[in-house]
Amino acid sequence: MNEKKLVIVETGALPEIFLKVLEAKRLMEAGRCKTVQEAASEVGISRSAFYKYKDSIFDFFENTRGRSITVAMDLEDTPGVLSHVLNVIAVNGANILTINQTIPLNRIANLTITVDTRTSDVSSIMDMLGGISGVQNLKVLARE
Repeated sequence: MNEKKLVIVETGALPEIFLKVLEAKRLMEAGRCKTVQEAASEVGISRSAFYKYKDSIFDFFENTRGRSITVAMDLEDTPGVLSHVLNVIAVNGANILTINQTIPLNRIANLTITVDTRTSDVSSIMDMLGGISGVQNLKVLARE
């Protein structure tokens, strides 16, 4: 039985070659490199190494384009934090499908938000959300 099994591993635990393959894929997707040879050279790997791993390793958010994600986070009860969250989603071209925020308890509100990711770079959105002062415990609950 040749069933595919997927695992999630922190990038710090991965061999460098996997990270370089991911970076080469990102360069091509962003249009910064036009060919595999160009992307492989840019990150310092061979084309054969790229082709060996390209279909087996992918960014967590690589397959979310055209789908939705549900994200949960804790927000500090500070003016403007929710506005910053919504702005990050808007400037990345994502569309909010649902949003639910609790009343703050101990100056922390729980926010659950489902976002349509058809025209968005989910990885960029998550990085930007994680960088907002006042956002805590950011995590993806579901991908559809």
